[in-house]
Amino acid sequence: MRRQASLVLLNILSLSRLPMAVAFILVPDAMVRATLVVLAALSDFLDGWIARNKGLATRLGALIDPVADRAFMVTAILVCYLDGLVSLPEVLLLLVRDIGTAVGFVVARGVPALRRVELKARMLGKVVTSLQLLALLCVLLFPPAVRPLVALIALLSLASVVDYTRAVLRARMKPREAARPPVGDGHGTRGTPMPTARK
Repeated sequence: MRRQASLVLLNILSLSRLPMAVAFILVPDAMVRATLVVLAALSDFLDGWIARNKGLATRLGALIDPVADRAFMVTAILVCYLDGLVSLPEVLLLLVRDIGTAVGFVVARGVPALRRVELKARMLGKVVTSLQLLALLCVLLFPPAVRPLVALIALLSLASVVDYTRAVLRARMKPREAARPPVGDGHGTRGTPMPTARK
């Protein structure tokens, strides 16, 4: 019962980024918005740290956390675009990773061979998320730093999408390699397994 209550509180912490996204839309003050960005970053760090260190990581939590995270990030970036604080090309570059992972998620759930693959956060993706939050702060408080940050985020986002795709394909290959019987040499000894072809 205590564990269940802890999981509920942890999910509420993750979902707190949704009302933060609404507040970002409704409150035009730059300092308030910057505070919301910091609070969103802290909640993201805290729920991840608690889940890992208290043994509360679950499939539901692994789904709620990135959804809430992306909802806040995308909302904040689009609001900044509508307010004229960032250009459309900058918006697209900031969201390269989010667009790529969204497409990857749909493909992974639509392709039967990939449905069993567990989608996990990658370190490079976490770096991109941190830089996106920093870029948002710069949009609100220090615009001269935005362009170089956007360029860096775009490069790392492309690398993140490639890294994520490779991780999914490797995870897909593992069950197939485990199911492949060992190849014998005809004398009762175990030979070298045949390499699995990548598709």
